[in-house]
Amino acid sequence: MGNREDLLDGARRCIIEKGYARTTARDIAGAAGVSLAAIGYHFGSKEALMSEALLGTGIQIGDALDVALRGAPKAELLGRIWDASLTAFGDQRQLLAASMENLAQIDRIPVVAQRLRSAQSGAIDGIAELLAEELPGLGDDDLRALAAYYFALVNGLAVVWLIDPSIVPSGAQLGRLLPPPFDAVDA
Repeated sequence: MGNREDLLDGARRCIIEKGYARTTARDIAGAAGVSLAAIGYHFGSKEALMSEALLGTGIQIGDALDVALRGAPKAELLGRIWDASLTAFGDQRQLLAASMENLAQIDRIPVVAQRLRSAQSGAIDGIAELLAEELPGLGDDDLRALAAYYFALVNGLAVVWLIDPSIVPSGAQLGRLLPPPFDAVDA
């Protein structure tokens, strides 16, 4: 690995061990085995580095959703997305909690805000692409709207799950109670 990758890995490890707020630039540089100056050279700031390191959590959750959506019958999409999200949350709890701390920086640190907006747009585009394969009868605008709906749902679920996972229903339970939002689509 190069210094950039070492810094990202070191930041993730520090965030898991110490939490977002208690992780210092010195901690990250030490964990990565590089100088403090390397953070500025590669990322511009500790906050930008930490934001980039935390984006991996979203990518892993996105990968779990990708697996859940492939070949899913329309009636099972919501339940599969829900359960895949819950599994990914459990696998990434510390980084997910740190991601929530990172969100609090959106109005304070422009580079974090820009990176989060870009990542959010990319995630919605990726979900829309997956949905296009599973729901070929939907147009681009409807696919993007449905993708944004699922993205918002998963992010809200993350907050509720972090506070108290015991109150979250299963995907199977939701599948029995809620109709899919695209019943009218012929696929």
